Amino acid sequence: MDITALTLTELRDALRRGETTSVAATQAMLDRIVAYDNALLSYLTVTDEMALEQAAEADRRRAAGEDTPLLGVPVAVKDIICTAGVQTTAGSRILEGFIPPYNAFVVDRLIAAGAVILGKTNTDEFAMGSSTENSAYVTTRNPWDLERVPGGSSGGSAAAVAAGLAYGALGTDTGGSVRQPASFCGLVGLRPTYGRMSRWGVIAFASSLDQVGPFGRTVADVAALLGVTAGHDPRDSTSLDAPVPDYEAALTGDVRGLRVGVPREYFVEGIEPEVEAAVRAAIEQLAALGADVVEVSLPHTRYGLPVYYLIAPAEASANLARYDGTRFGPRVAGADMIDTVRQTRALFGPEVKRRVMLGTYALSAGYYDEYYGRALKVRSLIRDDFRRVFETVDVIAAPTSPTTAFRIGERTDDPLSMYLADIFTLPLNLSAGCGLSVPCGFDSRGLPIGLQLIGDTLQEARILDAAYAYERARPWHKRLPVVAAEAGDLAAEAGDPEATD
Repeated sequence: MDITALTLTELRDALRRGETTSVAATQAMLDRIVAYDNALLSYLTVTDEMALEQAAEADRRRAAGEDTPLLGVPVAVKDIICTAGVQTTAGSRILEGFIPPYNAFVVDRLIAAGAVILGKTNTDEFAMGSSTENSAYVTTRNPWDLERVPGGSSGGSAAAVAAGLAYGALGTDTGGSVRQPASFCGLVGLRPTYGRMSRWGVIAFASSLDQVGPFGRTVADVAALLGVTAGHDPRDSTSLDAPVPDYEAALTGDVRGLRVGVPREYFVEGIEPEVEAAVRAAIEQLAALGADVVEVSLPHTRYGLPVYYLIAPAEASANLARYDGTRFGPRVAGADMIDTVRQTRALFGPEVKRRVMLGTYALSAGYYDEYYGRALKVRSLIRDDFRRVFETVDVIAAPTSPTTAFRIGERTDDPLSMYLADIFTLPLNLSAGCGLSVPCGFDSRGLPIGLQLIGDTLQEARILDAAYAYERARPWHKRLPVVAAEAGDLAAEAGDPEATD
């Protein structure tokens, strides 16, 4: 049995049957990280010693008759989520060397469930990006094509799971940063309802939009991760105090009578023909399984992009004001306090600076009502559109991204082109619902395509079940990227200067 080829739930079940051990699975993942991540660059920190200690403890607990939902399963965590005793940088030089004294709520939940933490994955700086090219450290590469991006900002988590360097992972989704990388890397990625997963211990980008979400190779993997990380947290004032259902048990695969809405605004000029064809074929598959498919309209979603890029930068401007060289990360000494703050903040990368300046301008006297205030009003209209549609349908089906993964460097000099990568995901974040991406095919270059399924507030079980039904009919997840080549060959393709002939 090749344990590295197992999905998260398959490994969990093999561990329960005694067919392998957590130490063996963890060591296999660590060996693959050593072999392949020199080319993929999905991890910023690998916690190998801690992971093997956690794995050995999991095996001891299992031998003693204990069992927890993820006992002994190795997973990864995006480097914007705090981990006690492990560097957490948010992909930024301004947090280089920051070692939190506490775990984020979701990390504590993973550990309580018995998961093994393999390390911290790469991210666009402060989660501001759609390609993981904005990381201050490395540019993560897509396992399906090393010349292409894995998506962002959770590209490190997506690449790690897709390449078999973790069985599952956590990311964050502020404007599509779980669903879009999932689409680009051929994974299932879920953005839960805002407040379904606590943001305590997650380094803030835009507080009214940020949400933690899981990645997995299958719908069941994501359901298992969501089940252990969701829940109420009194330390997070936005955390929802609502029961957490058994998401895995809710996977029936029966969509007969499910009302599926297809928004006409999501099939627009600019979408790649192969993406549109694959998504429409996936919707037809849902209809063939018994779902009732109807066309719907979300008219204000066309304003989603400008609204998001006023609200998110404004909140980022407020959140990032705390990085002044006094409390977190490096401190660049200047002639006086103001100069010290100025020189320390010069550590921010260009995309962070761009968004902070835009947000500060939108919040400034004389412009607040004209820009930020008006954006909040249009956000309400977008939310109302979703609410009205969900009065007539159960699930919305649409593309996750208008394109497949683009080439590294292709959009770095064109911010608007980069922002358009999230045009189909960010309207959901402005509303109050949940959404996921599930693989629905490949283009002619062999790059994955994602189907986005959107649900109303706290309807994660419903969209997971719809995705599960589709996945069983069209198991695209069984096609894996070719990462079995020699590590040196991969590194050479990636341009690693240390690669040998």
